[in-house]
Amino acid sequence: MTRPTIDPISTEIIRCALVNAAEEMNTALIRSAYTPVIYEGRDCAVALLDAEHNVLGQSSGLPIFLGNLEICTRHTEATFGPEVWQPGDVWLLNDSYIGGTHLNDVTVYAPVFADGRLLGFAASRAHWLDVGAKDPGTPMDSTSIHQEGLRLGPIKVVEGGRDRADVLDLISRNLRFPASAIGDLGAQIACARTGQRRLAEIVDRWGLDEVLAARDEIFRQTERLERERVAAIADGVYEASGQLDNDGIALDVPLPLTVRVTVRGERMSVDVTDCADQATGPVNCGAAQAVSACRVAYKLLVSPRVALNGGSFRPFEVRVREGSMLGATDPAACGWYFSHLGLLIDLIVRALAPAVPERAAAASYGDSMIVQLHGTDPRTGRDYVSLEATVGGWGAWRGSDGESALINNVNGSLKDMPIEVFETCYPIRVRRYGIRPDSGGAGRWRGGNGVVREYVVDADTTLSLWWERSTTPAWGLFGGGAAQPPEVVINPGRPDERRMLKVNGLPLRAGDVVRCSTGGGGGVGDPAERAAEAVREDLRTGMITTAEPYGER
Repeated sequence: MTRPTIDPISTEIIRCALVNAAEEMNTALIRSAYTPVIYEGRDCAVALLDAEHNVLGQSSGLPIFLGNLEICTRHTEATFGPEVWQPGDVWLLNDSYIGGTHLNDVTVYAPVFADGRLLGFAASRAHWLDVGAKDPGTPMDSTSIHQEGLRLGPIKVVEGGRDRADVLDLISRNLRFPASAIGDLGAQIACARTGQRRLAEIVDRWGLDEVLAARDEIFRQTERLERERVAAIADGVYEASGQLDNDGIALDVPLPLTVRVTVRGERMSVDVTDCADQATGPVNCGAAQAVSACRVAYKLLVSPRVALNGGSFRPFEVRVREGSMLGATDPAACGWYFSHLGLLIDLIVRALAPAVPERAAAASYGDSMIVQLHGTDPRTGRDYVSLEATVGGWGAWRGSDGESALINNVNGSLKDMPIEVFETCYPIRVRRYGIRPDSGGAGRWRGGNGVVREYVVDADTTLSLWWERSTTPAWGLFGGGAAQPPEVVINPGRPDERRMLKVNGLPLRAGDVVRCSTGGGGGVGDPAERAAEAVREDLRTGMITTAEPYGER
């Protein structure tokens, strides 16, 4: 079918309208969410899709969901046929082998209709604090997905505009905190309704043919820009390797990962088949997430300023091996699926660094560094689960030091929890929160520093940790130094002091202290070439405590 031609001004107006519609969806979700992991942490992402499941607009959010939400609508249609989409319906899915992430990441999506015609879909993904796993929240020692909670393939939660009481009852009966889950589900439904209204309004204003013509032109422009960016990189095969500490079960067995990036003319491919088999512990992910991580690295390094839409990844492909930790199959545990994804992103950048040295950054601290606490709040008598991702240091690049105290590249716009909110919600005090000096790698451009965050529990509780990248801390580039690895100390300086990075349900008593120190980012360039005034400024501000790595000054 031949589309009508469309002028550049109308195309740009429609492009902005679609992106703004997605941002408004995200705002609706965050402002109406029930749990702080969404309304404060912003552990969510949204997208508007066309009827062919291509991205029309995606909001700021978690990069690891990049170009990933459409997998859920595609799978639903492939399973039940195109006639399954009906006005007023809303669907839900959280299966790790379809969406790629853990069961706590719930995708909610709804078809958009106008005059009986399917226009597209409004979708969101958000982290639910608990989905009925064997332990509250997400267990750190699961060995099967069946231990990780309620697993749902595509299922209608709203049918013809009416809530399905049977499905809501099914969800409520299987979760420890049904009120918060149903509340967050309601926020995601509101998000979908917002997207439905906005997309229908855009079509009503411009006409469907005009909107589709603009979509085709937007995709064409994006694909051309992407191909130009890839073609500017020298042809070749680029490779880098690293490893994860362990899978949380076999603590002395590292998990290797090698990436091979091939550039041929206007096309780029990433091969991640050379990696560990799917692990016993919960460090696996579905193939969809491995593809998303590679897309994050691609956008970060190759075309960060080109908007994301259905034309973005036409010159880019990813090879994943089924049965590997990046292409897990049933019944692999997937609770902490993101650790190898952060490593994967850094390795792709490392591999391509010789080809694009002016754009490549040294490695970041690399992992979400999760702290999860569970207990009964003596102030209310109710159970709680807190979940925090911890910020750290990013790598430097030619021309700039790395950023300190920033969320990792998997999580994007995710926020660390404000102390005031955290202490209001949970019987835990944050006694210390600040920069961890000397944790960034030395270099002409210094790596960013990690942080120290210290908790004091006011009531008996349990602690679960998922911290990574101690055996492969953030490396430097072009002569820059590596960063300090992370560490967690329980009751530092006391006779019962303990050090650990991964643990599940460790009992803590009132008054116990948990000191968490994240790693820094790698440095870039010879440290001896760092400007003397920059070293003095770092000493003055406490970013470093010694100038020794930088030689005589």
